[in-house]
Amino acid sequence: MTIWIDADACPLPAKEILFKAAERTQTQLILVANQYINIPPSRFIKMIQVPSGFDVADDEIVKRVQQDDLVITSDIPLASEVIDKGALALNPRGELYTSQNIKQILNMRDFMDTMRSSGINSSGQAKYGDKDKQQFANQLDQWLAKAVK
Repeated sequence: MTIWIDADACPLPAKEILFKAAERTQTQLILVANQYINIPPSRFIKMIQVPSGFDVADDEIVKRVQQDDLVITSDIPLASEVIDKGALALNPRGELYTSQNIKQILNMRDFMDTMRSSGINSSGQAKYGDKDKQQFANQLDQWLAKAVK
């Protein structure tokens, strides 16, 4: 079991939670990004740097992810692809994407994209805060508790 991070857009506080969790549970954690990201020295934490380009990091994650892995991403199309491969996805705000909810979430994303492109202004996401960190840590701990069994 491996935790994959779509690392270019993952907030630093979420990465720090993941680094601690990987060490605590001795779980393989792999960051994938198109720029270098500093990681702590650990035999459980690795970083894969991919070339710049549209969806290059996403494609690398999809290529490597295995059934029952966890992918940390706020990219809903990426979440959908990894779920199709039998993995789960968790966004850094603590929302778990599963085969039961991903189609509805993807439809809402597409609807909001249509609204924005037609000139309707949406406010966008709120600043990443303590509540987000707590929800993320709780969901991660739940997944780790099930995965370690």
